[in-house]
Amino acid sequence: MEKKLGFGCMRLPMKGEEVDYDEFNKMIDYYMEQGFNYFDTAHGYIGGKSETAIRDCLAARYPRESYILTDKLTKPYFNTEEDIRPFFESQLKLTGVEYFDYYLMHAQDRDNYKHFQKCHAYEVAQELKAEGKVKHVGISFHDTADMLEKILTDHPEIEIVQIQFNYIDFKDAGVQSEKCYEVCRKYNKPVLVMEPVKGGGLVNLPDEAKAVFNELNKDLSYASYAIRFAASFDGIYKVLSGMSNFEQLKDNVSYMKEFEPLNDEEYIAINKVVTILKENGGIPCTACRYCTDGCPMRISIPDLFACYNAKKQFKDWNSSYYYDVHTKTNGKASDCIKCGQCESVCPQHLKITELLEKVAETFE
Repeated sequence: MEKKLGFGCMRLPMKGEEVDYDEFNKMIDYYMEQGFNYFDTAHGYIGGKSETAIRDCLAARYPRESYILTDKLTKPYFNTEEDIRPFFESQLKLTGVEYFDYYLMHAQDRDNYKHFQKCHAYEVAQELKAEGKVKHVGISFHDTADMLEKILTDHPEIEIVQIQFNYIDFKDAGVQSEKCYEVCRKYNKPVLVMEPVKGGGLVNLPDEAKAVFNELNKDLSYASYAIRFAASFDGIYKVLSGMSNFEQLKDNVSYMKEFEPLNDEEYIAINKVVTILKENGGIPCTACRYCTDGCPMRISIPDLFACYNAKKQFKDWNSSYYYDVHTKTNGKASDCIKCGQCESVCPQHLKITELLEKVAETFE
């Protein structure tokens, strides 16, 4: 059976400012011994030290055919089409390999996508594939489901899609995990999952949420429910976990080596935890979207509230990214003119104009 746990190398064991090679070597050895072999990196991770750690701790110590390595083309590192190949070649050198198994067009959203299109990045990636320097070309994605559908329609040659996917973001209006997943299934694209534990937010749970899982008496970590939630869906190729110490790795391997999908009792527990988290100090918006239809400033209110909740509840670093996604073609929270149209139709009777001020203070 294909093992679904991927080693995300954005968060590695550190000694001060440097990657702890002894710990990383130990983690790689254990991970490989247990039958896992998928590693994910990008040039910007840990200020460039993720790629060189891959070179020194993985590529230098294991035969190339024994592991799967994914790297990414990231917007800040190329301004023109001519910049792409030299950057790609530098990535091969930094990671110490002759080819990447997967090469992803990184962090695609409506703005980044325009840049990649202008520079013919997708076409260059296909040339690299034809030359054997890349085995598969895909994308990592942070935007709404309609944008994902546009990219997959424009580029049917895309082979795999990486999305943010976890049980708290599944129905979230801002991240749209479920809708993006459904687009991947519609276009028959395997899914790579990032942020399955939401940057640690689904591990560091409030006591009330912990109690729900503790009542299951399964002797499983809180992380296990989040990672297994993502892995239980059809079409999921790998669930990436950013493991920064050996204990985290060992825990992940313990329930992913012989993976069992969630059962009904566990799904019920997760739904209870979602309810607790949604009520835990956030804005109780149900994303009915009545408020957006007549907004003269075209503010995507439920999406901005979802970003705010993620920021406040989970200290989620991606929430600012999604705030930008939802304000690129729509109004910002600070654009509100307090006309009151939204409040007159809100079934939850939220004081939306006041809440938008809080959102603006948080993100702007």
